[in-house]
Amino acid sequence: MRLTPIDREALPRALDRFGSYLPPDTPALAAFGLIAATIAEIDAPYDTALHRRAALDLVASFGIPAIHEGPDSGFSWDGAAIRTRSEASVLIHEVAHWQIAPPDRRAMADFGLGAGPETGRVAEADAARCVTDAVKEHEELMASLLGILWEAALGQPAIHAFIEQNWLEAWERPAAGEQFQRTVDDLVARGLIAADGTPYAGSAAMADISIRNSGQASADTSTIAEAGPSAGK
Repeated sequence: MRLTPIDREALPRALDRFGSYLPPDTPALAAFGLIAATIAEIDAPYDTALHRRAALDLVASFGIPAIHEGPDSGFSWDGAAIRTRSEASVLIHEVAHWQIAPPDRRAMADFGLGAGPETGRVAEADAARCVTDAVKEHEELMASLLGILWEAALGQPAIHAFIEQNWLEAWERPAAGEQFQRTVDDLVARGLIAADGTPYAGSAAMADISIRNSGQASADTSTIAEAGPSAGK
């Protein structure tokens, strides 16, 4: 959910200011550059059939089992498979959650984080929640940014998700950039993105979170505490 609309005329200024908070020659600045560059595609068609196909290919590249129905009929992730009939950015976000979740929580509905906004069986997903608010918030931040970086890597207009997931909330304040930098550093430390901000690709043989040495495969199937990225899955 977007907390505060960003005026289109103010967007270039907001991006420039946000970038100024990030130190030079850092993974954070490189990652931000990948996202900001997609402003050139902000008026291009979004969530197209091509975008959804690329999202499905990403699912397959990690060997993630898929159920080709909407998450409102069950769970976004049911502990064994991902439901794929969502917007491309939503599906990519779920892949990011799968990458981030510890192996034991991959066996739990919605990764033990509680129900996401797409999940239909909300009470069951919430009953399976097993993490603190702090852990949930931290994983949501990482999944949000990792998903956005995947969109950029796939040639999709990641700027939309960057805005809608509230990374530009309070862009006038250095704290916005500091939170972004911390999250990028966490993703680098976990081996999920490279120092240039590009996510590491998956392979069907991969079983755990470490994905440094895997190669891209293709598929045959079609807060800042008070004002930061939204916490919804």
